[in-house]
Amino acid sequence: MDEKSTSSHQRLLVFLLMVLIFGVFMIQYACPSSSECKMLHQLGAWFTLGGKRGTHIGESESQDGLQKDPYIAEDGALARFVPRFNFTKPDLNRVVDFNIKGDDVIVFLHIQKTGGTTFGRHLVRNIQLERPCECHAGQKKCTCLRPGKKETWLFSRFSTGWSCGLHADWTELTRCVPSRMDSRETQKNQPSRNYYYITILRDPVSRYLSEWRHVQRGATWKASLHVCDGRSPTVSELPGCYSGDDWSGCSLQEFMDCPYNLASNRQTRMLADLSLVGCYNVSTMSEDERWPVLLDSAKRNLKGMAFFGLTEYQRKTQYLFERTFNLQFIAPFTQLNGTRASSVEVPPETQERIRRLNRWDVELYDYARDLFLQRFQVARQQEHRQAREQRQQERRRLRGRFSQKQGRRLKPTEKARPTSVETEEQQREMAAEDSVESEVLFPDWWDVDENSTMEDYIGNVEQW
Repeated sequence: MDEKSTSSHQRLLVFLLMVLIFGVFMIQYACPSSSECKMLHQLGAWFTLGGKRGTHIGESESQDGLQKDPYIAEDGALARFVPRFNFTKPDLNRVVDFNIKGDDVIVFLHIQKTGGTTFGRHLVRNIQLERPCECHAGQKKCTCLRPGKKETWLFSRFSTGWSCGLHADWTELTRCVPSRMDSRETQKNQPSRNYYYITILRDPVSRYLSEWRHVQRGATWKASLHVCDGRSPTVSELPGCYSGDDWSGCSLQEFMDCPYNLASNRQTRMLADLSLVGCYNVSTMSEDERWPVLLDSAKRNLKGMAFFGLTEYQRKTQYLFERTFNLQFIAPFTQLNGTRASSVEVPPETQERIRRLNRWDVELYDYARDLFLQRFQVARQQEHRQAREQRQQERRRLRGRFSQKQGRRLKPTEKARPTSVETEEQQREMAAEDSVESEVLFPDWWDVDENSTMEDYIGNVEQW
């Protein structure tokens, strides 16, 4: 009797266990992950082999087991991005044919306090290259040479140094870089190069506060040349804000009160062609005439650059750089929000004054952010469309293999019947992938096919 009782209990336990496992599978089927059944999904996760944690670098999972998009996760609360500016397709499809083995050169325009130092280090230490840059401890510069040549492919602080002056701007770099590069060449016949300019922008208020804190600690940037039309500005054209060696210890009020402070609207000025407004000679036109010209020039130059990134969107910046130049970084960028500027408690009225002092940078940043996010959306849409096409090609290949195994080929006009390889449900999924959502998210010139599925739409949703 004892043996029979034990055997009965074992069979009962096995039966109960099978019922439990069957119930878990039914929960996963009847209660999708996107629904409200989070408690049931958590129960199901306990019985999943190892929880199936993320397996790929850069991928993460939500609490209900769904993979989160790292480009969306970095930006905080979910919000739908609505473009404000109209750009042409060439403006948005920014991919360059960068030939690192030829004569092409990437030129990094480094604007103060935009995170350019971090990005500059990524360029020399974090890119997968056939011939990596040689960086040695204790040396500020790295040697970045082309494969098989003794020529550099990168013009930046950490590769060539401040060869055109400390934090040289657009006006200086576009006139200085070609001559500097030619002077490095030993060939008699100088090559015709492509110069690909890149830069990083930052929220104007945060950038301004960061520069103030940097100046407080003794930074001066006195070594900056500010060359325009072949000469540096005179003292009367560019007066200083302080007397003495530096401006260390200055208050924010003092920093804002100086009318000659180059921190105000620095990004607009450094990206514009200053020769259009008489360089630093402000007597040639009024302020109301001068700054709109500089803003238009900065927008035009920024849009024409091969690439620009935003400090507030590190992962998207990495993604767009990799896609633009067909280069891959080794380690992912990290979004750090705990900067010195963020630790400064500034009253709302002071923040508003900073915004007024940097009104042209505010306009430029709004324009840049819109262009940046539209480029990101287009790039992701193209990536999703390519992945969808690959899936469809794979399904067609599987259909062909199955038909051959059955000893016949489908006629061109014959409709494929649902098989064990391709069920009716899979056919409906394929038809859904090819369908076009009726909602129009973008202007008429936008290619609707690039936003044709719910997967594409979710990949295009932005966060503020």
